[in-house]
Amino acid sequence: MVSTSNHSPALDSWQQNLAPYNLGYRIKLVSQLLGRKFTEKLEPFGITPFHWLVLCCLWQEDGLPTSSIGDKLKQVGGTLTGVLDRMEERGLVRRERDTHDRRIWRIWLTDAGKELEVVLPPIAAAVRDEAMDGICSADRELFSQILNRAIANLS
Repeated sequence: MVSTSNHSPALDSWQQNLAPYNLGYRIKLVSQLLGRKFTEKLEPFGITPFHWLVLCCLWQEDGLPTSSIGDKLKQVGGTLTGVLDRMEERGLVRRERDTHDRRIWRIWLTDAGKELEVVLPPIAAAVRDEAMDGICSADRELFSQILNRAIANLS
């Protein structure tokens, strides 16, 4: 075992890049914990966190082309197609061909999908608030800005 008193600053910096201390690991851990908690809360509604994301896109603008949803969520078509299949089976969305371009499929909320807009956002907010408990609003805003910058930097 290496004595910590003999560490150089370079070695200390290197060790901060090792799990469980590195940023990527901790972000992944937060994501997994949030995902588990949110999945638990969504389970009674028969939807997943990915369904939630699609619903959020459609609540903001119903009738989006599949490609626009994929762009917003940074998802590949195959993954999104399967999610939309399951959402359609559950009666949350319906697909229709675009009237001007038959190659494009538009995704529309059903009444059941629209009704969830009243129910699900408070659940998502409660999970977020649980994760952010003890963190002041200014630090929450700063954290959000930092994450946005990191996403932009890596995109």
